Amino acid sequence: MDSKTSPNRRLRCAIYTRKSTEEGLDMEFNSLDAQREACEAYIASQRSEGWACLRERYDDGGFSGGTLDRPALKQLIADVEDGLVDVIVVYKIDRLSRALMDFSKLVELFDRHGVTFVSVTQSFNTTTSMGRLTLNILLSFAQFEREVTAERIRDKVAASRKKGMWMGGYVPLGYDVVDRKLIVNEAEAAQVQRIFGRFVELGSATVLVRELRREGARNKQGTLIDKGYLYRLLKNRVYRGEAVHKGKPYPGEHDAIIDKALWDRAHAILQESPRKRANNTRAQTPALLKGLIFSETGAAMTPTTTKKGPKLYRYYVSMDVIRNRDTGDETAPTRLAAGMVEDAVVTEIRRILQTPEVVTQVLAALKTKTAEISEADALGALHEFDTLWSQLFPAEQARIVQLLVRRITVTAAGLEVDIRREGIAGVIREMFAPREIEAAA
Repeated sequence: MDSKTSPNRRLRCAIYTRKSTEEGLDMEFNSLDAQREACEAYIASQRSEGWACLRERYDDGGFSGGTLDRPALKQLIADVEDGLVDVIVVYKIDRLSRALMDFSKLVELFDRHGVTFVSVTQSFNTTTSMGRLTLNILLSFAQFEREVTAERIRDKVAASRKKGMWMGGYVPLGYDVVDRKLIVNEAEAAQVQRIFGRFVELGSATVLVRELRREGARNKQGTLIDKGYLYRLLKNRVYRGEAVHKGKPYPGEHDAIIDKALWDRAHAILQESPRKRANNTRAQTPALLKGLIFSETGAAMTPTTTKKGPKLYRYYVSMDVIRNRDTGDETAPTRLAAGMVEDAVVTEIRRILQTPEVVTQVLAALKTKTAEISEADALGALHEFDTLWSQLFPAEQARIVQLLVRRITVTAAGLEVDIRREGIAGVIREMFAPREIEAAA
């Protein structure tokens, strides 16, 4: 007689249990225990056939039957492949899987390794064609039940959304959840209102994000606000007191934080293209050298702009030219491209900051005025001027230049830059602040 069919052969039985939700799993006797008890009783009734229950537990609590990505099931499959299991016992076939395709794969795996599959509440034998037909019919109904349940849940969510109910998920900044309802958090709501207000004032998400990060503004999860989060916040209709389902808003049960007028102004700006908003921001940015640059005759050189098509060109022009006065030396430039002269001034500032005498002066000043920046950090800031400078917005760069530069004189030979050396330590402290904020993110 074949050893596999011999009644004297010991059949190692693995019990697999599963529950879709975690509800009740902390109870002393839960659904998984009930399933296992029924399976153990069935195995005991087959003791005369050589059935013996394995000690290992294969329990998946809180895992859906629509996927095979379950830790206990993976362990069971591994043990089957290692030849450690002869029979798999479940309370009901949908405990193992609710998906017909997944179940077919499991049955094929079991067949390859000579493993029998048994359901305690549904009697059939997978080794016969009739048993396989019965199994497929039962699995089809299990999958149908799963899909109907999913549709029922989706319909419930849709109906609840249409009634304005909070259905869980990500809690927006400005609200807390109390008894499954959104309640306004006054401190956070004031922050949200300020963000909307500043966006309307600035007209630029990029500028606003930089301002918020410098202030250390954080989202609900405690991380620094970034541009993506800001856009999601500005477009979130929850702040209008609405619940949204599939893009359609419905009146919500919660209170609004942003009134219609402020919302409409913010969204009028958002409807403009990012390129147009960036151009508007640049046009409103103060000239980097305004009030600092003069011609050789002592006449101020004022910033002017010329627009050709969509492109904006910036210049510094001597007031002598604007007012038709004698410019003196005809070789001295009276009209300079703003970008060229600003880059030249920044290059000169960089060169001066890295001279040994300035480095010594800055370190001495920092030691007497602050303990917040170490000597190593100060040296790093001086040598990483380009990196720190690139992190500043144009308005911030203009303020730094105003603190560093006393006067710029344009001559036929070039530029003469008079630096305020006594203010360099303070400027380094200011430029160092953005890097500290970024490091804390």
